[in-house]
Amino acid sequence: MEVKIYIPHRALQEYVLNIATVNAVLPKGIEEVVNPYPPTPFQSLLFYCNDPISMSRVEEGNFEKQPLTVLVGPQFSRVNIKVHRQLNAVRVDFLPGGLYRLLGVPMHELFDHGFDAIDFFGAEMRCVREQLQNETNLEKSKDIVEKFLLNKITTLKDILPFDAAMHLLITHHGNLPIEKTASFSCLSLKQFERKCKERIGMNPKMYARILKFSKAYRLREAFPELNWTAIAYEAGYYDQMHMIRDFKFFAGVNPSIIEDQLRYTPLRMQKDLHY
Repeated sequence: MEVKIYIPHRALQEYVLNIATVNAVLPKGIEEVVNPYPPTPFQSLLFYCNDPISMSRVEEGNFEKQPLTVLVGPQFSRVNIKVHRQLNAVRVDFLPGGLYRLLGVPMHELFDHGFDAIDFFGAEMRCVREQLQNETNLEKSKDIVEKFLLNKITTLKDILPFDAAMHLLITHHGNLPIEKTASFSCLSLKQFERKCKERIGMNPKMYARILKFSKAYRLREAFPELNWTAIAYEAGYYDQMHMIRDFKFFAGVNPSIIEDQLRYTPLRMQKDLHY
């Protein structure tokens, strides 16, 4: 699986964190694989350049083919992702609050769901989708997506000190006191919590937990030789039991079961997520 992460155009950097291209070809003889996909801290736009993935919620079990362009709101629940033969995609991860600034839609309304991006962007997104289906070069596909994002800059909602404070929280992987983060946003704690629900989709303590958990999960994918005690320490957990609690909460199983599930797939879907 080859992931290339690009620094966004300078004009995009106040609301877009990363733009990445993903190319994955399954080994010969394997038609499809299923990967666990616990929640990440990102709200994202996903552009599938060939066949889209299928997705299943753990409690439902039935896989559904996803649209060619998917808008992902604030994530809370683990899903399973099925890749069919090959995956070519462009992924846009927004800075905290960035998707709210782009859409003007309170993020709690998009909580824990993915949507067909055409429902939000209409004809513009149909045009992007058609261009991507006719493009075989992933870097040129990235340029098409970047041009679309650049065209949206004039409609963005204003940036606030809140947005910079949340960026600071993600650079600390959630290991920053919420009261301190609120002070950086120039808001009272209650005002900060309300703003989080609007721009992030959840309360700040839950978002900080997802940030910390996500670092632990990505460490497992990227460095399978690390033991769980080392991962807990690197992710900023007080002890291993607190990390196990978060794995059960966000991934639905304890870390050893996730480890077993990853042995059955050649793909690592989150190890290259970058912030």
